[in-house]
Amino acid sequence: MKTILAVDDDPSMRDFYEQGLAIFGYKISCVENAEQTRGHLTEHLPDLILMDVMMPGVDGISLTREIRTSARTGHIPILVVSALADAATVNDALLFGAVDYVAKPVSVEDLKAKIEHIFAFEARRKK
Repeated sequence: MKTILAVDDDPSMRDFYEQGLAIFGYKISCVENAEQTRGHLTEHLPDLILMDVMMPGVDGISLTREIRTSARTGHIPILVVSALADAATVNDALLFGAVDYVAKPVSVEDLKAKIEHIFAFEARRKK
């Protein structure tokens, strides 16, 4: 079973991830901010991270960079899911380590397709 860590300060998005993605057989863990993300990653290494951009404190792009530059977590693919869809934000997210970017609102089917694409790419890359 693939594990996904969803980082989003919006409770409705965390519910969307937990309920929407669980039906596809993923084990979903949700956290609200950078501090909770760091705590989670000290004990669990997910197969994928879903990252919001706009969060209080440390934003998702800075947190993405932090995760990607760590020897322990740098291999974990990060999919940014954000309401911000301007070219500069998308570029920054990809520049600092996200493997893909999707704009909110997103359907559960489209999100699943993105996730499956990332997992398939990672499986091919590891061979």
